[in-house]
Amino acid sequence: MIINHRLIQINTNKPAKLVLENGTVFSGVSFGAEAETIGEVCFNTGMTGYQEILTDPSYCGQLITMTYPHIGNYGVNPDDVESNKVQAAGFIVREENVVPSNFRSTQSLGDYLKDQKVVGIQEIDTRMLTRIIRDEGAMNGIISSVDLDENSLLKKVKAAPSMTGMDLAKVVTCAERYVWNSGIGNRIEEPRTKNQEPRTNLKIAAIDYGIKHNILRLLESHGCDITVFPATVSAAELLDFDPDGVFLSNGPGDPAAVFYGIETVKELLGKKPIFGICLGHQILALALGAKTYKLKFGHRGCNHPVKNLKTGKVEITSQNHGFAVNPETFPKNVVVTHTSLNDQTVEGLKCTNIPAFSVQYHPESSPGPHDSRYLFQNFIDMMTEKEYA
Repeated sequence: MIINHRLIQINTNKPAKLVLENGTVFSGVSFGAEAETIGEVCFNTGMTGYQEILTDPSYCGQLITMTYPHIGNYGVNPDDVESNKVQAAGFIVREENVVPSNFRSTQSLGDYLKDQKVVGIQEIDTRMLTRIIRDEGAMNGIISSVDLDENSLLKKVKAAPSMTGMDLAKVVTCAERYVWNSGIGNRIEEPRTKNQEPRTNLKIAAIDYGIKHNILRLLESHGCDITVFPATVSAAELLDFDPDGVFLSNGPGDPAAVFYGIETVKELLGKKPIFGICLGHQILALALGAKTYKLKFGHRGCNHPVKNLKTGKVEITSQNHGFAVNPETFPKNVVVTHTSLNDQTVEGLKCTNIPAFSVQYHPESSPGPHDSRYLFQNFIDMMTEKEYA
């Protein structure tokens, strides 16, 4: 006799509702914490990597919708985190797997969200939700299992502020500077190979706008000594620290709102080699005189094709951003190095007269493919005055 394993996944969670600011209502059931949360609704097309996604500080203030229907298959564990907690405002899935199967798993996704006090909703039509966001653009939403009155929920979500103009780097940054030393689990994702450059012991100042642990792991795997500074660090403090290079991290919110970071980078231009990722890329562009704009629904997933304009090669990349840089506003000393093959937006830039470059996507992956990890070696080469991409 064959027994359907789904029969044992009895859901005892409470009814929950998701209400969008355009008035659309989704009825489902709660998983994770039973409470209420508001944020910008976005979608991620990754099939795996939900724990890294949830703990990525770039998702602060957002309700993440996973387009893949079955989430939680392999559970969660203490090693696969990108920060010290879940950063997302809420989580939306079609169906949670409450019986995970993986030798590394220590608990189910739902239990993890409960422990982290994060609100989730499941058993809704995530395809419909994704199409609404694609057609109408990013918008705020509210998930609640404690207030099911649709008029009340709609009133609350309409009163919530927009992501445009919001500075969230100050929310997720570290409180004070610290030295990175392998972090959680001592897990170095990229072991050194025979052909890799010898250890450099280069001194890196990483500005934390919402930095992911795997960025620090990969810099460390290249022999760098890393000190992480808060987002509000001044250029004077960084120059007094006298690093070999400055790294500008990923992070959440509107890059134009991080005015203090832009001013700091302006003062560092030409004085120290600079490498930026995601929000760091946008802040570097703004410091150089370019402008940013909000995308209709952003890029979030592990399968975005990006063309390297120098090599002609296509990289499959991991992405998570809702803003982009306008290439028409670039000064003459800035060139585009990478472009998106989905919508031709700028995915990388380089200064022609000073040592500074950046990419919009996430070369550290986690989750995602490793096609772009050469960029960390490019940073090493730039600091040691070798040619870089």
